[in-house]
Amino acid sequence: MELLQFDFLRHALATGILASIACGVVGSYVVIKRIVFISGGISHTAYGGIGLGYFLGINPILGAVFFTVISALGMGILVERTRQREDTLIGIIWAVGMALGVIFVKLSPGYTSDLMSYLFGNILAVPFQDLILISILDVIIVAVVCFYFEELKAVAFDEEFAQVAGISTRFFNLLLLLLIALTVVVMIRAVGIILVIALMSIPPAIAGQSSKSLRGMMVLAIILGIVFNSGGIFLSYVFDLPSGATIILLAAAGFIISIASKQRFG
Repeated sequence: MELLQFDFLRHALATGILASIACGVVGSYVVIKRIVFISGGISHTAYGGIGLGYFLGINPILGAVFFTVISALGMGILVERTRQREDTLIGIIWAVGMALGVIFVKLSPGYTSDLMSYLFGNILAVPFQDLILISILDVIIVAVVCFYFEELKAVAFDEEFAQVAGISTRFFNLLLLLLIALTVVVMIRAVGIILVIALMSIPPAIAGQSSKSLRGMMVLAIILGIVFNSGGIFLSYVFDLPSGATIILLAAAGFIISIASKQRFG
């Protein structure tokens, strides 16, 4: 409890809890629908927006919002309308986004000292304003999911059944991609691109092995996310390690233990 006397640690723990809610809810759809690769593409495309923000001298987050929303909608439309392989299109958009980010940063005037923080994040340096922003994101995500829970579940589990039932699969696929884009943008400054992908994939993947319902999977993914974030922050503080990398390795260890337990006990 002595650790909680520090403001930066309280902010880090609060950020971990709020990030776990957004990533646990959205990540459950990502894992069920098997679109982790798409979420990775959207996340890395944000790097191009950050570079554009530096180049134009505006808030890099505004550039990231533009790039991630455009890339999310672009991926959804291209995958639906073209005959190209889905993984090929996503890989191209992913690489182009990263390449544009590097070029924009190179052409930007001045010294961009904190650029790497967007890639790997620094959960120990989250300002209070970002906590408010992440809280607003959580409210939006939970409200949208509660309102369209059955439609999103049908599209995630069985798209053909959803079409037969009269559900607009195109609309809800794009809505899900937009939720992923918003999650990435708001979390990117706090936890970084790499940790966002980890939080959207590892806790829901573990939860999916033992949950019998989507709601149960979301709740368990949120709890696991909070455990991994809090445990990783504690271990990084005690052993003086990078917090984002520690959280990811702790979550990966949890995933390995989960798989081993599943094989051992069925």
